[in-house]
Order: sequence, then structure tokens, then C-alpha cells
Amino acid sequence: MALINWGPKYSVGISTIDAQHQKLVNIINDLNDAMRNGKSKEVLNVTLTSLIDYTKIHFKYEEDLFNKYSYPEKLSHKMIHDKLTKQVLDFYDKYQKGNATVSIELMSFLSDWLLKHINGEDKKYTEFLNKNGVK
Repeated sequence: MALINWGPKYSVGISTIDAQHQKLVNIINDLNDAMRNGKSKEVLNVTLTSLIDYTKIHFKYEEDLFNKYSYPEKLSHKMIHDKLTKQVLDFYDKYQKGNATVSIELMSFLSDWLLKHINGEDKKYTEFLNKNGVK
């Protein structure tokens, strides 16, 4: 059962970014499934690493667009990206040391953060980037 069901309400109107968001949703759903099905630490580790790696790729893609088109909110948006990256890396470090587990609370945090971020911060740049030809 999916933790997050992707739908048109999460579209930011930019096909590449929507595809990246869908991939992030899929990875979060995979991580949730692995946790709920009691998969081994190795499976959870690979999925969590995929989430971290792909999040970095996605954030860089957005930030490169912000720089290319001089998005006026680029610094505040990058600060939000940096904060989440730090939170996830801190969790991963604790997880690697055996001081944290992939839990329902973590999954709720990740899904809530992603959906709120898409529907809040990310939708703020849609009009700006669309006007600059990014669709």
C-alpha cells in the first residue's frame, strides 16, 4: 500500500520537476514498503541511500534553474533544501550507527515534508519559471 499517492494536485507545471517529484514519491513509498514488510537493514539502507542521493540531484536541478533565471526567492528556497538535507543526513548518520530506525514517524515526516514542500514552496516558482519558458 502506497504511503503517498501521486496525483495532479502535486504538479508544479514543469514536466521535468514533476517527474523528479514522482520519483521521490516512489522512493519514499519503496522505503515505507520495506519498513512495513520487515526488510533487512541492507534493503532499508540501499533505499534510504537512494532517497538521499536522488534528493540531492533534484535539489541541484531546481537550484540550477533558480540561478539560470535569477529566481528572486532562490536563497530562501535553497535554505529550505539545505535544512532538509541536513536533517536527513543527520538521521542517516544515526541510522548507520544503530541509534535510529526507519519508523512510521520518519515516514510521516518525509511524506509530510515532501507534499507540503511541493504544494507550498515549489508551487511558488511555477509562474516565474513558466514565464521564462520552463515547462
